[in-house]
Amino acid sequence: MLDDGTSGAADGAGVPESAGGRIVTVEDSTRPPLRIAGRDVARSLSASTADLAAAVAARLADDMPIYRALPAGEIEAIAFRCIELFATLLFERRAPRESELAEPRNSAARRAEEGVPLEAVLHAYHIGVEMASASLSAGAGPDDVADVLVVNAMVLDFLRRLTIAVSSAYFDERQIMESQENSGRRSLMSALVAGEDLDAVVTRTGLRLAPNYLVLSLVIGENEDERRLGVNGTVAGRRKVRRLQAELDRITGEHALTVIDSGGGLALVPCSPSPPDWEHLRVVVERLERVLGARLHAAGTTAPPAGVPEAVEQTTDILALVTSSRRPPGLYRLTDVLLDYQLSRPSAARRELAALLAPLAGKPELMQTLEAYIASGLNRRATAATLAVHANTVDYRMRRVLELTGLNPTDPSDLPRIGAALVAMRSGA
Repeated sequence: MLDDGTSGAADGAGVPESAGGRIVTVEDSTRPPLRIAGRDVARSLSASTADLAAAVAARLADDMPIYRALPAGEIEAIAFRCIELFATLLFERRAPRESELAEPRNSAARRAEEGVPLEAVLHAYHIGVEMASASLSAGAGPDDVADVLVVNAMVLDFLRRLTIAVSSAYFDERQIMESQENSGRRSLMSALVAGEDLDAVVTRTGLRLAPNYLVLSLVIGENEDERRLGVNGTVAGRRKVRRLQAELDRITGEHALTVIDSGGGLALVPCSPSPPDWEHLRVVVERLERVLGARLHAAGTTAPPAGVPEAVEQTTDILALVTSSRRPPGLYRLTDVLLDYQLSRPSAARRELAALLAPLAGKPELMQTLEAYIASGLNRRATAATLAVHANTVDYRMRRVLELTGLNPTDPSDLPRIGAALVAMRSGA
């Protein structure tokens, strides 16, 4: 049974000291040393620590180019201290104490700060333990089974504790960094949208301004996971938002500033001064809809940092027009809704246009049927299917609209005024 590192001798009592890679021990152990192939494995590992650490560093540089970019000698030094520690543990037949894992924890935090992926960090420790284990068991024979089993158990325990310590330190550092980064991004986005002093925010956060921002206002429908019985809708919604954030970051390769929940929100995607390829962006939005598994309406435009407040107002208005008129999902720009946008602006004409349909107030079935009929392209059967009524019912209701308003939905010459009146009504005239 391995000592858990909290019992037995106090730190420093009977603990081997290192002298140039050799274990200097106090000979007070009542147990014989662990031996494999006639070697005292603790002393053998200690004697080969420097060579083994150099071999580990060289292999990592070959396996993973990212380690070639780190400070020279640092990886070898960390490998040396971990191997040296394990030699001590073999001598004392115990698990590492928390204090003895401080070096790997500090190293993992530095790797997190440097942007080294966690899988690369864990790979390094696994390679080090693998090579040390191979060195320990070299030449093992049938008579060594008992000691091999003890050594293997200690190797696995050491690797488990290393993995836990390194992973927790890495995630703690990343959490601190991401909290700072997210706080800075939120501050920058708030300043951009509100038209505040951007120089002060940039100085405080260390973030840089993009030449332009793709401003996207979004409305997202529910996906199948959110509707499924027995599934936590909040969790499903968060997953949807994470997928959306990842896809938005892919648009230009820059981290998008977002204020988004499962129902939609606002995104500012950093982009170059040149205008975006809107047809490509339409394809991107279509892909987003497939990734999310939900209907997605988006309104977009580009603006320099100083123009973001006006761009946000414009895309918000465009999105309201698109969704209120039941247009299909997709990406919309001002050019896609020019007439509706202009008609929705406050004016005396807008009030007069809305008044054309005032006789339908209090008759929701007529208004609903009129809107569905216009949206269907004057197709009575499609309108009937949409409303789950008979086609004759649609005909009757359109006659009632004519009787009450004097506008004939089946007469092409009346359609421009009807369409304009619907836009004016939706705009709250």
